[in-house]
Amino acid sequence: MSSPTFEITKAATFDAAHHLPAGGPVGSPYTRLHGHSFRVEATVRGEAQPPVGWVADLAELESALRAIAGELDHGLLNEKPGLESPTLERLCLYFADRLGPAFPGLCRIVVSRPTINESCALVLDRGNGEA
Repeated sequence: MSSPTFEITKAATFDAAHHLPAGGPVGSPYTRLHGHSFRVEATVRGEAQPPVGWVADLAELESALRAIAGELDHGLLNEKPGLESPTLERLCLYFADRLGPAFPGLCRIVVSRPTINESCALVLDRGNGEA
C-alpha cells in the first residue's frame, strides 16, 4: 500500500484597487479604477512528513500567504510588477510565484472576489510546484 497523499489549505484576504489597462474591452467599466475584496487560498499536497507527521507547517503557510496578501492590501494592484493587467489569472500566478519556492508541494491557488461570486483557480504541477 502506498503512503496516503494529503492536501492542506490556508486562506487570506485583502482589499485592493485596480483597473484593466488601455487596450482592454472598449467602453468597459473594468478600465475605470475600482476596488474589490479578495480571498486567496493556497493548497499544498504531499505525504505526511516525519517527525511531526504533517505535509507542511500550516502556520508557516498562513504566515507566507498573509505576508503576500499584506503587500497588496489597500494598494493599487496595477503598480505591482507582474500585475500591470491585474486579472484573477495574473493574481494566481503572482501568489504561486512567491509561495512556490518555500512550498514545493504547492498544487493549487484560488483567487476569488466573493462579493461578486467570481474566482479563478491555478492548478500547479504536483511534482515541483510550477505551472
